[in-house]
Amino acid sequence: MTSGLADKLLQELRTLATPGRRMADEWECVAAVMLAVLLAHLVGARMVGWAAFTAFVLMKGPISETLLRGVLRMIGTLLGATLAIWFVRLSSGNLSSGNLGTTMLATALVGGAGLYGTLTARRSYAWLLFGLTFVMIVLDKVERPAIDIQTFAVTRVLEVAAGTVACVLVSVVSTLTTRRWWPAAPTPAAQPLGWHPDAARHAAQAACALALLLLAHHRFGVPELAQAGVTIMAVMIVPVSDRGASGLAPVARRLNHRALGCLAGGLLAGAILLAAQGSVPILVAGTCLGIVIGRHIENGAARTAYLGLQFTLAILVVLVPDDYANVAIEPGLKRLVSIFIGMAILIPILLAWHFAMPARAASEAAADANLSE
Repeated sequence: MTSGLADKLLQELRTLATPGRRMADEWECVAAVMLAVLLAHLVGARMVGWAAFTAFVLMKGPISETLLRGVLRMIGTLLGATLAIWFVRLSSGNLSSGNLGTTMLATALVGGAGLYGTLTARRSYAWLLFGLTFVMIVLDKVERPAIDIQTFAVTRVLEVAAGTVACVLVSVVSTLTTRRWWPAAPTPAAQPLGWHPDAARHAAQAACALALLLLAHHRFGVPELAQAGVTIMAVMIVPVSDRGASGLAPVARRLNHRALGCLAGGLLAGAILLAAQGSVPILVAGTCLGIVIGRHIENGAARTAYLGLQFTLAILVVLVPDDYANVAIEPGLKRLVSIFIGMAILIPILLAWHFAMPARAASEAAADANLSE
């Protein structure tokens, strides 16, 4: 078994250094992320890491797919930001204390609707960003009541725009150069499902978790609230055809992969941050290395793709500061901790939902067992 694992690692290392589709994709991601970071600083974005992550996740497939995903991401972001501004103004800017119940309800409804659209709609990516953007802006406003909501929403849009523009530019250049020899493989188009009760139950679970996250923050002061909200929605993005009756098994796998990926990426990022001692060139080089490793894992076996994505997320969270002149490990660590807080809030809801229906227990267990095989 040890010999087989060693052989597999050696094969992956050879693939990492072998020119081809995977290498082209990995270095496209590096170029897109670095350009996104530069553009985000130029436009005055506050959360530069979100621009970097936008560029990373958009870089997928040929230029036509990248452009479409970029347009959908911008549309979803604009709609979510607009709704968030409207909601905050209707609440007179006070989303906690007396308005806590209303804020919990609005976050649950919009986040749940965004997730349901992600699972069932044709333009699922726009639905995802609509829900995510609303949740992120509202949760940030709850945690930082003094921020001006319109200015904050605009900078969130600028971050997404910086990542989108960077990704499209790199994709165009790559299409005219390296992709002439190694064309990008197209990704299957999402098929609309219409009304689907299992997807609705799944979205309701995420909605409950988002509401409880706000309650936990009100009682215990959860740090980096928005990152925990993103975690709750992200791990629940499981294709309806793969989720079975309860969705416990596939979501549990995504939770495990998110935890392992973030831990591994966080350890590497922490080591690079300590070695850099504030040196920007070392931080940039370490970020590039982490992106290549994470994307290589993501492009490997299908069962480890999400682990590779989470590895890269941790790299970007820790190593892409909002200001390179004031590099510190604390903001990245807080964001990593909030990821695990989001998981901790979601897991009891999944378990309670799974075991609260005795009449369906047998069919759910059988369906989840089949998915685990």
